Amino acid sequence: MKTFGEHELKTKFIHVGNKKIHIIENSEGVFTYKRDDVVVRILKGRKLSILPAPAEGYGVGFLMVKLVERLAVPPGETVHGYLSAPVDVVVKAGNALIDRFIVGREKYALYGEHSIGVIARYHVSPFYESEPDSLGVVKLIIRNPTKDWKLVERVVIPTKNSVMFYSEERAYYPLIILTTKEPYEVNNTGNPPDGRLKATHKAEPMPNFRMRWWP
Repeated sequence: MKTFGEHELKTKFIHVGNKKIHIIENSEGVFTYKRDDVVVRILKGRKLSILPAPAEGYGVGFLMVKLVERLAVPPGETVHGYLSAPVDVVVKAGNALIDRFIVGREKYALYGEHSIGVIARYHVSPFYESEPDSLGVVKLIIRNPTKDWKLVERVVIPTKNSVMFYSEERAYYPLIILTTKEPYEVNNTGNPPDGRLKATHKAEPMPNFRMRWWP
């Protein structure tokens, strides 16, 4: 069933994760938009767009995904895999933002020291060798250029203003590359993990992010 992309305005239900959108035609060309009977908008037109957005929640700029089991990467090796990830959802009529909401359970965690740390959206995921059947997906490449084995237990992804990609059923973060040379460095490439996907907007360059952990 189609979730993301353009939807024709007509009386119907659209399910997005655990959320339900209800479109009701009041008269010709005039519609009522409801989401979980909480958000109500009156629309006039023919279409609306449902698009994924980074999991920023209440304005955080990072997504921290903890692996269910730590991953050991051999010296000089590269590992390819996937993570599940939370996403936010935006609804637009033309260029007008009419709704934004969080899908699934909302969790946050502190990244960094207690005195100067920042709050990140938090999620726990297995490391998958193939794409998982989840609403939000991260394709992850882990590179170990060192001569030592490296352990990966979490990935902190910069997400503020990040582009997102989507198919009709699923949302994707840009391809993420983690380099395990101290300090570990995360590159939100801004590139699609699959060339068949659509982008939510034009990607802008994002600086690499150095992960540091304190006791």
